[in-house]
Amino acid sequence: MQLKINNLKSINKLVFTAFVVTLFAVNMSVSQEIIEDVVDASKKQRDTTKTSGRQKVDGVAAVVGDFVVLDSDIDKEYIQLQARGVSIKQISRCQLFGKLLEDKLYAHHAIQDSIVVNELEVRSNIEQQINAFLEQKGGSMTELLEFYNKDSEQSLREEMFEINKNAKLAGDMQRKIIEEVEVTPEEVREYYNSIPKDSLPIFGTELKVAQIVVIPEVSEEAKQEVIDQLKGYKADVVENGASFTTKAVFYSDDTAARAKGGMYTLNRKRPQMVKEFRDVAFSLLEGEISDPFETDFGFHIILLEKIRGQEYDVRHILLRPEITDASVLAAKEKITKVKERIESGDLKFADAAREFSDEEETKFEGGQLINPYTQDSSLELTKMDPELYGQIQDLKDDEISLVLQDQDRVNPIKFKILTVTDRTEDHQANFARDYLKIKDLALQEKQFRAIQKWQEEKIFDTYVKINDDYKGCEFESNWLKTEKE
Repeated sequence: MQLKINNLKSINKLVFTAFVVTLFAVNMSVSQEIIEDVVDASKKQRDTTKTSGRQKVDGVAAVVGDFVVLDSDIDKEYIQLQARGVSIKQISRCQLFGKLLEDKLYAHHAIQDSIVVNELEVRSNIEQQINAFLEQKGGSMTELLEFYNKDSEQSLREEMFEINKNAKLAGDMQRKIIEEVEVTPEEVREYYNSIPKDSLPIFGTELKVAQIVVIPEVSEEAKQEVIDQLKGYKADVVENGASFTTKAVFYSDDTAARAKGGMYTLNRKRPQMVKEFRDVAFSLLEGEISDPFETDFGFHIILLEKIRGQEYDVRHILLRPEITDASVLAAKEKITKVKERIESGDLKFADAAREFSDEEETKFEGGQLINPYTQDSSLELTKMDPELYGQIQDLKDDEISLVLQDQDRVNPIKFKILTVTDRTEDHQANFARDYLKIKDLALQEKQFRAIQKWQEEKIFDTYVKINDDYKGCEFESNWLKTEKE
């Protein structure tokens, strides 16, 4: 990704990186109080790409509101980029410095606007980031500390907390700036007409894909068996003082929470779990255990441990009823017969989906898949899920795939058939056919202008001091507060 001083030109960064903070993608540095601007007079600006192996006094590069940017913060930016596999040869120190100034401006005004960050959520993110590093890199905590030049795990976590917290503040501030920005149909048309005909964007090949899904049935006997098991766990805890946490670790089918004893923190204002789960959790008293109840994921019991304002600390045990071999075989035979009837001309694919598919999200639309980003049925080939692409890449229009075995987070096994209902090759943007995509581009442009206007105004309203060593940078934003011509 080409990195510019004003990174807002990239709408993906504008909207999304504010909310997805990973160990290697975080760009915020540690929050500090304003300190007196004392810099080693003999300090010279360093090489813009080589940052390791140098020993020098860490000077203040800039102050933005209640935040400072240190020379070492810029070094950290290079380390983060390198860790993500980004080439830093074409990225100057001034560019990274400008990006840090923007981050601090957002974070400062987020605090001024009383934007509050959920500290428990931040700490949860830190755990996920550390675990991801250890799993992906196959490393140890010792290697992680060495990579970030930290003496202890505690100091690493403290710095990561500030990094994540400030990144969340900055991201929430960006979102607040653009949350009410909308475009009218007329603005979309004006945007489209403003693009020279020879510069209209090229949209890649798009497919419309439909599917029929058959899920093996679960018997009533299997359901009752897990209900009885959960009732037994509850009775053992209530009557005999057994540990709910231990039972969750040993017996729960929720692998994500099992290692934490089934623990989740729910917030009434931020839906996290499915509605049935939330409704039961929020109806409990502290220390109370629910009766077994069903969601799409299986059957649960919940222990409410603590209520902290809008937040509820709960533990749960999930059991999935067993799917028998006979049920699996029956599901496969069912979808095979449906496929044969479609291929013989006895049924149309869309009608068969409405009649036989078990996937509620698609069956009433004739099995048509919906693009989660655009909410229409066109799937861009280059952005398609790799697994789905592999399943349909060789299909001709209206040809039906083989019966495929699949799974998802709710169903450990299911069967499906797919077909390509429409295909649009690479083409230059057309207003009627590509209206939704053009609307997104017009909205992104308007959001960028809103951010740019906000930034220009806030720079003049905010205390900003740039160290002399960086005043030679060619900033796109007016950080030096020169008079406008």
